[in-house]
Amino acid sequence: MAETTTSGGLPRVDAASRDRLLKDVLKGVSRSFYLTLRVLPKNLRDPIGVAYLLARTADTLTDRRRAGFTGARLEGLIVLRSQLVGPADVGVLRGLASELMDGDLSPEERAMFGSLVDYFALLESLGAADQEHVRWVVDTLTQGMEMDLTAFPAEDSGELASLATGSDLDRYTYLVAGCVGEFWTKVTVAHTPSLSGWDVARMSEIGVRFGKALQLTNVLRDIPRDLRAGRCYLPADELAAAGLSPNDLLDPSNEVRAREVLIPWMQTALGHFQAAEEYLLAVPRRSARLRLACLWPLLLGLATLARLARSGRWLDSDSTAKVSRRWVYRMIFFSLPAVCSNTLLRFWIKRLRRKVERLI
Repeated sequence: MAETTTSGGLPRVDAASRDRLLKDVLKGVSRSFYLTLRVLPKNLRDPIGVAYLLARTADTLTDRRRAGFTGARLEGLIVLRSQLVGPADVGVLRGLASELMDGDLSPEERAMFGSLVDYFALLESLGAADQEHVRWVVDTLTQGMEMDLTAFPAEDSGELASLATGSDLDRYTYLVAGCVGEFWTKVTVAHTPSLSGWDVARMSEIGVRFGKALQLTNVLRDIPRDLRAGRCYLPADELAAAGLSPNDLLDPSNEVRAREVLIPWMQTALGHFQAAEEYLLAVPRRSARLRLACLWPLLLGLATLARLARSGRWLDSDSTAKVSRRWVYRMIFFSLPAVCSNTLLRFWIKRLRRKVERLI
C-alpha cells in the first residue's frame, strides 16, 4: 500500500492489498481461521478478517516473553487500544510496529507486525457500522488480554497465581472469546439477508455462549502449560474446597482431587456447546457458507474436549489433547455434504457430546 490518502496518512486499500492481508498475512498466523474466513461469504471477510488480524496482533504482543516485563507489554496494549478509538495516528502505529519487530521473530510474525498500519487502513475503509463493531470487539478482547497481564505474575518470576472465583473465569471467557460471538452475530445479521428474521439480542447471547465454549475448552486443554507460565485459570475458591492450591496442580499425582474442579467446568463447556449447536442450526440451510464457518470451530472444539476427557491426564505436561491435521481435513471433507442437513449435524454433534459425557 504505497499510495496514501490526503487525510490521516493511512494507505489506500485496493484489491491487491486486501488479498495480501486477508490471504497471505492471515494464513501465516492462523491456518485454521484462514479456512473459516475463506468459506465465509465475501461481504463478511473484510470486517471479520481485520478484526481477527488486529486481535491476533494484540494477543501476540501480550504473549511475547521476549518483549520484556509485563509493564512494557501492557503499555504496548494500551497504545494499540488508543488507536482503536481513532483517529489513527500513522506515526504512533509505525513506532509501535517498529518496537514489536525488534527481536527474534518468525517471518509470519514479522509480516503481521509490519502490516499494522495497513490493518487500520482496512478498518477505516469499512462502513461506519462495521467499523464500530470491529473497534468494539477488539477493544473488548484487549481487556481480556490486560486481565491476563494484571491478574498473573510475569512468566519468569517463578510465581503462580489463580483467578479468585468462577465468576472471574466466566468473565475472562467472555472478554477473550464470548464477545466474539456477539460481534459475529451483529456483523453477519447486518450483511446476510437470510438472517433478517433473527432476534439479534437473543442470538447474540447464544453467540456469547458459543465463544465461551471454545475458550473454556482451550483453558482446560492448556492447564499444564499455563501453570508453568504462572497462570492458573481454575478458581482459587473451588480449588481450596477440594483441598488444593494452584501449586498443587503442578504435581500430576493430584489429578484425582483436581477432578472435583475440572469435571464441573467440562460440564459447563458442554452446556455452552449445546448453545453453540442451537446457534448453528438457527442459520438457514441455504446459507451454507455461513453454516460451515460456524460448524468447523464447533466440531473442532468438541473433538478437542473429547480427546481431553479420554486422556484423563489433565495435569500432565507431556499429554496433549490437540486434534491432528488429518482429523481436521477429514472433518472439512465430511462437513460439505452434511452442512445442509439438520439431522446429520445433530447426529454428528450429539455423538461427540455423548463421547465427552461418557468419559467424564
